[in-house]
Order: sequence, then structure tokens, then C-alpha cells
Amino acid sequence: MEKDLDIQFMRRCFQLAEKGLGNTAPNPLVGAVIVYQNTIIGEGYHKKYGQSHAEPNAIKSVKNKHLLSDSTLYVNLEPCNHFGNTPPCADLIVENKFKRVVIANTDPNPKVNGSGIQKLKDAGIKITTGVLELEGNRLNRRFFIAQTKKRPYIILKWAQSSNGFIDALDDSPLQISNSRNQQLVHNWRSQEDGILVGAQTFIKDAPSLNTRHIHGKSPTPILLVTKDTELNFTLWRDTRKLLVIAPTKPGALPKNAIWIGLKPILADTISELLKFNINSILIEGGSKTHQYFIDENLWDELRVSKSKMTIKTGIKAASWGQQTASFETVQNDNVVNYFFNNRQDQ
Repeated sequence: MEKDLDIQFMRRCFQLAEKGLGNTAPNPLVGAVIVYQNTIIGEGYHKKYGQSHAEPNAIKSVKNKHLLSDSTLYVNLEPCNHFGNTPPCADLIVENKFKRVVIANTDPNPKVNGSGIQKLKDAGIKITTGVLELEGNRLNRRFFIAQTKKRPYIILKWAQSSNGFIDALDDSPLQISNSRNQQLVHNWRSQEDGILVGAQTFIKDAPSLNTRHIHGKSPTPILLVTKDTELNFTLWRDTRKLLVIAPTKPGALPKNAIWIGLKPILADTISELLKFNINSILIEGGSKTHQYFIDENLWDELRVSKSKMTIKTGIKAASWGQQTASFETVQNDNVVNYFFNNRQDQ
């Protein structure tokens, strides 16, 4: 009975935590639920970086604070035990004398990494860990990759025809995605910290790299230039910070652009983006840029939207040797396949 209830309430933590997607980096996604006699009496989640965490938000929502000492706190990530933008959540939990705390994942951040749990145990609070641990890993995959791999979580995304083409050979426009799929893609943009394209896509398409078809934040635009290329920034009038990765500093950079030197090892360069609070990147193209990351085994997730459209000739999508999707969804006539990189050497 207790195990079933733990799973039920932890799933609610995940639902709450996801509400912060795209707004908490470099912090993780965290939801908290307070349960008294098998009934939820308080909930909260981490809404935005720099603001209060899930646990204090949940505690604040409880009307009768006298019930806390006989309640169980569910939280999907180990409570922090250090001062940052906010005080330690572990101290607040001890102060309110919760009888039990249930946790999905230990926090890999060296500033926490078990110390939060130990503080709660030392205070005599009963601790249960590992509840829906794998689901918790998936929820906070961006945060965990940044902490363990010391680089952003990398998502490759493209739309292709039924026979594997992503674009025409000439400069004529080719619309593969339908309007519903465009909304999905812009929702993806709002969830990630950065959006990256290669030089040829930047030159040919002059992309806006912002969120338009839904209400949501726009990610930080990133331009990857792998060899010295003449770039024209006259069409780039966006006021957002623009990160330009290139072997040498391009001339006539916009005032809001920051140059990052391209290192011999791509992973070393991408790790530099953590300094700009880029914990996740959506890479939108083009095909050579996708292939560059695939060949370096520098990707975590692949999202491929397949249309029923057939094209006689054009630019082929990148090849990654995977045939079976981890899961798929349908957006009108387009099928979106999701793949996850399980190789250990990435």
C-alpha cells in the first residue's frame, strides 16, 4: 500500500516539476508534494532560476502548518544543503519536522550529492530513496548530463520527406513540416536553453531562431562555423545575445554577439556553453552540422519528423545507423520519432 502511494505521489511531483521546463536552468526540474493521512495538503515546484525552490513553495501552500510534523514530503530530487540564491531546503525540512521524506533521485551536484539526505537522516527523519528513479533520470536528463558530462544536453532535430530528404538542392523553399508540427517545434524551442545552426543554414535561410508559434521564451541563438566563412550579419537584427562558435573571430560581429573559439575537440567547445547557462541545446541544422555531431557521438536525443511527402532529389538527412525509434507521436500527417543515445562513450 505504502509503495503504491509513493509511486502515485512521486508521479505528481514529476507533473509539477515539468511546469518549470525551459525556465530553471542551470537548476534542475523539481516538484514537491506534502501528504497528510494519504491526502495532498500542499504542492509546489521550482518555477524559475533564482526564485524559491519546490520545497518552500510546497510548504508555503499548506494552510495548517501544524500538520507538517505528521506529514510526508515527496520530492523528485534530493533537497539542497547549501546556500545559493536561496537558503538550503534541507534546513527548512528539518525545521518543520517532517516525519518522512520520499525522494526519486540523489542530486549529482558535488555541492549536494548525498549531504542533503544525510542532514535529514541526522535529524531523525525517515528517508525513502529511488522511487521511480529511472523516470526521474529522464525528467532531469538535461541537468544530469550537465553535472556528470560537464556539457549541455544535446538534441538533434530535423524534418524529412518519406524518402529521407530534408531540403531541395537549389534555393527554392521546401516546406516539409505542417502547421501543427511547427507548433510542436516551437514548443521544443521554448523548453531548451540554446538553439544552434551551422553557417550554411544561417547564410541560406537567415533563420530567426526564436519562439513564435506558441507563447514561450526564446532560446539563446548559437551559430557554429567549422571553417573560415564570410558571414553577413546585416539581416540579424535580434537583440538577444548571439553566441558565435568559429575557428577565428569573424569580422563585423553584431554588438550583442560573443565569439567562442572552436577547439580541435568539439566536446571541449560545447562544454564552454555551460558558462552561459546553456544546459541544453536544440540543433536545427543543417544536415552537415547534424552529421558533425553524430560522427563525434556528441548527442543525447534525436527527434525526426517524417512527412508523407516524396522528393525526387535533394539534400539527404544525416545518417546515424539507428532503425528503431524509442517512441513516436503523430502530428496530423507527420510522424515524429524520438531516439535516445545509449552509447557509454559519448
